[in-house]
Amino acid sequence: MADRPRFFDDLAGVAGGAFSALAGAREEVSALIRTRVDEVLASLNLVRREEFDVVRDLATRARIGQEDAEARLAALESRITALEQPHTPQNHYGA
Repeated sequence: MADRPRFFDDLAGVAGGAFSALAGAREEVSALIRTRVDEVLASLNLVRREEFDVVRDLATRARIGQEDAEARLAALESRITALEQPHTPQNHYGA
């Protein structure tokens, strides 16, 4: 009877070691898969979401700047056109 509890203790120890080994193997496999997926994504020349968002924000700001510049240019062109109109002097003597 004295061997029986020791047997179960040994069995529990082996099972605990096996679970620890499986957990370590699981983490290692996950790390390998993550690494492999990153390699595949890098080879496909894909961009990460963060990079895409930054470029999209830059493009939005550039578009707004371009629209502002176009509006200013149109205003300047209309002022130039107005200044280039032939100026007819007015006669103040009623003639």
